[in-house]
Amino acid sequence: MADAVHHDKTARQLRLLSDALDSGRLGPVRRLVNTLSPAEIGNLLESLPPAKRNIVWGLVDPEDDGEVLVHVGDDVRESLLAEMDHDEIIAAVEDLDIDDLAELAEDLPDTVIDEVLKSMDRENRERLEKVLSYDEDSAGRLMNPDVITVRTDVTVDVVLRYLRLRGEIPEHTDHLFVVSRRHQYLGRVSIAALLTHDASTPINELFDDEQPAIPVDTPSSVVASMFSDHDWISAPVVDENNILLGRITIDDVVDIIREQAEHQALSAAGLDEDEDMFSPVARAARRRVLWLGINLCTAFLAASVVGRFEDTIEKIVALAVLMPIVAGMGGNAGTQVLALMVRGLALGQVSRTNANLLLWKEARVAMLNGLALGGVLAGAVWLWFGDWQLSAVIFAALCANLLFASIAGVMVPLTLKRLGFDPALASAIFLTTVTDVMGFFCFLGLATLVLLP
Repeated sequence: MADAVHHDKTARQLRLLSDALDSGRLGPVRRLVNTLSPAEIGNLLESLPPAKRNIVWGLVDPEDDGEVLVHVGDDVRESLLAEMDHDEIIAAVEDLDIDDLAELAEDLPDTVIDEVLKSMDRENRERLEKVLSYDEDSAGRLMNPDVITVRTDVTVDVVLRYLRLRGEIPEHTDHLFVVSRRHQYLGRVSIAALLTHDASTPINELFDDEQPAIPVDTPSSVVASMFSDHDWISAPVVDENNILLGRITIDDVVDIIREQAEHQALSAAGLDEDEDMFSPVARAARRRVLWLGINLCTAFLAASVVGRFEDTIEKIVALAVLMPIVAGMGGNAGTQVLALMVRGLALGQVSRTNANLLLWKEARVAMLNGLALGGVLAGAVWLWFGDWQLSAVIFAALCANLLFASIAGVMVPLTLKRLGFDPALASAIFLTTVTDVMGFFCFLGLATLVLLP
């Protein structure tokens, strides 16, 4: 329900924006854009063709430019940066948090990065360089070094006076992190505990030492799972010596989860989740031609199977009518299994220890569905063509193809994973090949054996 409301709101904003742009009235466009959050502006920019996008980008409040750049895909970000001069880019990014700046760093010109580093004080410059030294998809790249730490030997009153003196706290701060004199992570104390306990209470009586810290080299997908499992708002990041380096907050994890969902949905078709919907035709064609070419080759494989039974099809025309049913049902069944497997692999729920059990379970599901749907299909074919042998052939072929589809739905992503490839990457193409080839082979092969004299 919430997703539907959000999508309706976005569609309404896009419609109002497009109408205002078409009329040439930039005043309403500016007012609309400046009522939106940076994330909403980024979503709208991705929804506009390049000409309108550039107009709207020019109307965005310069103070929001950096945050908007963080919330768009790589292709769109590249196009927006191309519209900005050197000084505009520096002004947009120099006030970003360290983690957001690290996310943008690879897309920024080297001269801009150099200028931004020069404009920073020594502490923040060292922080940014440290964050950039970690792998892109790791906790180290996600973390923000701006954390508030306290020691166990102080009281609540001391901490509260320190916070008042500080004047502000970082966003999404629900806990302060407790460290030793060597800055090693010991635990956390909640803001709620500080506000509800007596001022003389020592921190060593309040802090929670049960929340584990996240190692700095932890993959971002694992970080997202940890936040989901424990309902964290923030979490500490430590190095191999348990030295506190920074923290990861829920807003960054939400971005990871969204990117993972987009990746699974688009990679299954061989697409890049960062591709601009309105990218140049030539670039889009180049990116998609590889997997379409592979699909073409696999289609020839399926066609060659059909070609081997040309004489059978010529003598029994009904086979040409019924062939797509067997292949299509197999493809749909396999896609259901494939979706579950890709999701399970992404969440770490599928491994060698339970793969055989999953395969056996899906095979039994396929056989039950095959018997049920095959019976319905066989009855329909008998009523249609009045041939019980043809009904028996399509019944057996459907049962067999559903079985092959379930096996392929389990094995294709597992095989890609074992070979070091992304399980979501174009698995559907290989699955379709299996279901088409085996569907045609089972149906036409059985028809040749049973129906021809």
